[in-house]
Amino acid sequence: QVQLVESGGGLVQAGGSLRLSCAASGRSVSSYAMGWFRQAPGKEREFVAATRRSGGSTYYADSVKGRFTISRDNAKNTVYVQMNSLKPEDTAVYYCNAHRGLYDYWGQGTQVTVSS
Repeated sequence: QVQLVESGGGLVQAGGSLRLSCAASGRSVSSYAMGWFRQAPGKEREFVAATRRSGGSTYYADSVKGRFTISRDNAKNTVYVQMNSLKPEDTAVYYCNAHRGLYDYWGQGTQVTVSS
């Protein structure tokens, strides 16, 4: 089993930055693809960013490309997303995901609110 705990969310003004962290425990996630998703009120959960096991390949939703950067530190069993130039439409609960084969693990989420 993998437990994921997100942190770093909060309230920020438009144009500001936040860095979210996702700390994994239970087992190493170095062999897992790691990703971030978000869910705004009244909307479905959507993909934000992901990184392969090695961290060499990264993927982003078009809406965050150029503003968000995902990274991972396998030694710390942690994945991050640096969010710059935040917009009010980035307001959502952000969830961390660990994926490998048939296994998917989710954190409890952290709230990000961007004020205009």
